[in-house]
Amino acid sequence: MSSSKFFRKMRSLAVVSAGAGIFFAGLNVYKGNEKFYDNFVMPIVQKIPPEASHRLAVLACKYNLFPESKASDPETLCTDFFGQKISNPIGIAAGFDKQGEAVEGLERIGFGIVEIGSITPFPQPGNEKPRVFRLVEDKAIINRYGFNSDGHKVVFDRLKEIRMKSSLKGVLGINLGKNKTSTDALRDYVEGVQLFGTISDYLVINVSSPNTPGLRDLQGKKDLENLLRGVLSARNKLPTNNKVPIFLKLAPDLTQQDIKDITSVISSKDCKVDGLIISNTTIDKTKLNSSEELTTQAGGLSGAPLKNRSTELIAQVYNLTGGKVPIIGVGGVFSGADAYEKIQAGASYVQLYTSLIYHGPPIVEKVKRELDEILKKDGFNNVKDAVGSNFKQFLRK
Repeated sequence: MSSSKFFRKMRSLAVVSAGAGIFFAGLNVYKGNEKFYDNFVMPIVQKIPPEASHRLAVLACKYNLFPESKASDPETLCTDFFGQKISNPIGIAAGFDKQGEAVEGLERIGFGIVEIGSITPFPQPGNEKPRVFRLVEDKAIINRYGFNSDGHKVVFDRLKEIRMKSSLKGVLGINLGKNKTSTDALRDYVEGVQLFGTISDYLVINVSSPNTPGLRDLQGKKDLENLLRGVLSARNKLPTNNKVPIFLKLAPDLTQQDIKDITSVISSKDCKVDGLIISNTTIDKTKLNSSEELTTQAGGLSGAPLKNRSTELIAQVYNLTGGKVPIIGVGGVFSGADAYEKIQAGASYVQLYTSLIYHGPPIVEKVKRELDEILKKDGFNNVKDAVGSNFKQFLRK
């Protein structure tokens, strides 16, 4: 065989092999193959700087590059959200889609609840880069984004267009924050309620991010009373058919007294929020396995190290409120068992974020499938029946 023929054959073989490889990869991505994502896709993604890969993931959802979930949610996961029926109680936490760009794509991959934000009244760039760090050994992320936001007007127009052109099947939540330089936090949140209260299924008052100076001080008893009175008054002035539920998002680093004060505040008539989100990221970075260079970075820690603390806090609040305040549990959810723990502790709904970053879209179906299996194994016909079913187990001793 001549050398020219040999090289032509080798080139043809290379083209065919490359084509087969691309086809194989595309097929596995299309099918949402969990092992393929874990073994091939995500290791490649983790070579990309964290904030850049985050941005690519948002764009992939925005332009529907991830395949639509093909699985039908089981009846065990069907629940309701303030009168709205949803096929599952699993949501994407705020912080992933900060600007309301990927709502439809996130619903397509299987989330029953999509929460966007935090959104500030005026556009702001957030903190300086780098501001996101992967702690792979801990299955965690540290971020100090600092409410980078396109601002109320841009995000509102974006979401209004989505509402007009599509029929979202799930729940849309909007997480509200304050501008870094604002001297009137109440005004910032009230403006958010007045604007987004007409197009959202629930609103979140985020006073628990560690990345905006002084924000967590608003969880103090007097400041929280003033803030919630103003926010709820603004909500109550919305048109009759727009009495949107108001959720308060709490930090996991609260003291026992803080927790008692907060539950006392939200039990009073004029400060009675409709629900709580437990919890935001933590500033506690002890007992981590990653390098000191990473663990000493400023910012909030999310992921597996937060799991137990957030579940304990859910149980505490569920106990103190007598289970009368709906809770969205978030923090370290990587499996159906993790979600189930939060539900048993008192959460009616569960959000995830960091596990999506580490495992990609297949994590959504994995959590739902495993949760369904556990519910059936434990004799629950519906996820609602399991809420708070074993909260005492998770109370901090």
